[in-house]
Amino acid sequence: MNLTLDDLDRALIARLQANARASTAELARQLQVARTTVVSRLARLEAGGVITGYTVRLASEAASGVQAFVNLAVSPKSAKKVIDRLAGMPELRQLAAVSGEFDYLAVLRAPDTQRLDALLDAIGEIDGVLRTTTSVLLAMRVDRVA
Repeated sequence: MNLTLDDLDRALIARLQANARASTAELARQLQVARTTVVSRLARLEAGGVITGYTVRLASEAASGVQAFVNLAVSPKSAKKVIDRLAGMPELRQLAAVSGEFDYLAVLRAPDTQRLDALLDAIGEIDGVLRTTTSVLLAMRVDRVA
């Protein structure tokens, strides 16, 4: 992606993240630009790889279960094995390599706290995981991730 995004691009993306089904006419009204401007910006953002798809968020997933953010410190020699084991957990939603005190940030969604507790125990037992810290999501204040 080599596109430079301006304020209009960022505003358009934010509105699409809030409602990917918004019509180009509706987006144009919200952004106070011509509909053709929205159409051309969308085409440019899609062609440039900034927008790679559109998706649906399900209310049942947002309303049920428990979500947690798990920071993991991992032995460098064990990183691939740890990643493979984590990737095999269906409750793992995202795994990101991060800078700072920890090596990875895992996002988990479990049906209940009992399953989350079991997952955290299983993660702690993976060879190469040195330590973890977990934060349980209490309330999502802004959610622009599809």
